[in-house]
Amino acid sequence: MTETPVGTAITGPRGIPHYRMFIGGEWVDSDELYELINPATEEVFATAAKGGIAHADQAVAAAKRAFESGEWRDTPPLERAAVIDRVVAAIAGRIEELGRLGSLEGGAPIRLSTALSVGFPLLHMGHYADLTRRYEWERAAPVAGPVLSASVIRREPLGVCLGIVPWNFPLIIAVWKSIPAIAAGNTVVLKVDEKTPIGALELAQTLRAAGLPDGVLNVVTGDGETVGAHLVAHPDIRLASFTGSTAVGREVGRNAAGNIKRTILELGGKGPNIVLDDADLDVAVDGSIYAFLLHAGQACESGTRLLLPSSLHDEFIERLRARLGTLRIGDPLDPATDIGPVMSAEQHQRILGYIEAGRKEGATVAIGGNVPTGPGFEKGYWIEPTVFTDVRNDMCVAAEEIFGPVLSVIRYDSVEDAIKIANDTEYGLSAGIWSTDIPRALEIAKRLEAGSVWINDWHNISHNLPFGGFKQSGNGRELGPDALDEYTDPKAVTVNLAGGLANRPYGLVLGTPPGA
Repeated sequence: MTETPVGTAITGPRGIPHYRMFIGGEWVDSDELYELINPATEEVFATAAKGGIAHADQAVAAAKRAFESGEWRDTPPLERAAVIDRVVAAIAGRIEELGRLGSLEGGAPIRLSTALSVGFPLLHMGHYADLTRRYEWERAAPVAGPVLSASVIRREPLGVCLGIVPWNFPLIIAVWKSIPAIAAGNTVVLKVDEKTPIGALELAQTLRAAGLPDGVLNVVTGDGETVGAHLVAHPDIRLASFTGSTAVGREVGRNAAGNIKRTILELGGKGPNIVLDDADLDVAVDGSIYAFLLHAGQACESGTRLLLPSSLHDEFIERLRARLGTLRIGDPLDPATDIGPVMSAEQHQRILGYIEAGRKEGATVAIGGNVPTGPGFEKGYWIEPTVFTDVRNDMCVAAEEIFGPVLSVIRYDSVEDAIKIANDTEYGLSAGIWSTDIPRALEIAKRLEAGSVWINDWHNISHNLPFGGFKQSGNGRELGPDALDEYTDPKAVTVNLAGGLANRPYGLVLGTPPGA
């Protein structure tokens, strides 16, 4: 095989790009492979090594050796931040290339893919580098107890951290799960989704070129049911960070409990999007479309339950219909495209199954509900933006995470009803309110059970704010000013300055030392 001039791929046996795993600073192949399929065309555009349990164990062993060597753990924080800065500079020079690769493997329109593959990862990596420079790695503590002493509290790395990365936002979530861990002095194993491994592999290569020692970041592929589960339960992993469905998150929690490892679980959502009767309808209609249609609805914090006051319901739906009619569905590589395909054949069938289930439960398909036809749609995993009306909150389309371009509209008659409907779910990841009365909206926000509440906005995941869920949407937080806390443990160090133990005030008599 001959190395290609750009990126991490080599020319594979099929004559198309082939991506290998990255373990201990080396590119590692396997006897089996995955096909990487363009969701818009169903064409195999590349292949990737299929990892197994042996590769997972190899990656953990490499990460453990790197941590125990102390080379990276003992690197001063300012130098660790400088490595991240160099990665930011390198990736900033590859905007067009990485955006195109992200669109090919994930189906996101190129405008969105460029933001997800370059823009937001750069912003968030810069945030983590800044945190590393100003984080309080050690601070003095008050006198420890009644005996004259001096104490400090140190924040120290955990060891080997595992990040399990989903397919919907692969590079940005790879950044969330690796960069803060590395910034804190840990070593990392990333288990990437088999459909979207490219971004994490490019990140690993860029970190190595920026000076990250071998073994500090390792990237493996493999089926979640085997490789993922094995890694979560591995005794040498000290933290497991997972983004994905609530059902799988429960399994991750159970597997992690075996050796009491820390978890960060960013799980499913069914975001309630409340339009108040004083909302600016032009803003609220566009915002509600953005809330449920970003990346064809394949975002856990999407606003997929639209709560409308009965007085505005019919007008809002007509405005929604007209605005959706202006959006362009098509080739993700065309800059004019607004909506791309869903990720895979499996995802396509799953979403269509929910649309059919909604019909059977008595919901009305007010907009969409079909697969687009005609030129450009002969291949690919396409679904029209779909809006259900006449939805009750106990219907499956309102209660379960569909993860596609499907919106469920629920009427309400009072704000109290809206709040009750919004909170009547096992999820608590996101919520939104549209209103021109900001004090009123803020009072409602206090009562919503969600980790992020947006007023007159959606998907505003700022690097300055913690992101994560209430209830069964997960535990732990990513981003925000305290992000490094998740990847460090506090250690209390106390020095006795009294000059001996004779005056300990706890009533313990030690006696006279032998030979005294």
